[in-house]
Amino acid sequence: MIRISKGISIAEDELVFKFSRGSGPGGQNVNKVNTRVTVLLDTANSRSFSDEQKKQILKRLASRADKNGVIRVVSQRYRTQKANRRAAVERLEELLREALKKKKVRKKTKVPEAAKRKRLEKKKQRGFLKRQRAEKSFEF
Repeated sequence: MIRISKGISIAEDELVFKFSRGSGPGGQNVNKVNTRVTVLLDTANSRSFSDEQKKQILKRLASRADKNGVIRVVSQRYRTQKANRRAAVERLEELLREALKKKKVRKKTKVPEAAKRKRLEKKKQRGFLKRQRAEKSFEF
């Protein structure tokens, strides 16, 4: 079981792992061992999430999901398949956690009167300075 948050966890049989040759570190092994790991999660058909959660996940992770609602995470950072597998699952957990967070609603606020006065005062000072420069006449 992969724990996303309190009350939400994904069964490991919902994840599909694909392995291929990675372009990352590996020395001579890079050309012969399948160390790159791709984790696929079929969010649209997952039984771990409610319909509302599925919509939220697919909306926030739209760039990682295909048209069928399958989220894809790739890892090829490490030299071993095991380490890349762990890294890909951790990244998937992190992405799902962020996608399921409730965004705070922004409260509209007014600009304080003191700030308005200060801005207008600075404008007056700047205008006065420019007028002073323009009024000077130079005699030769």
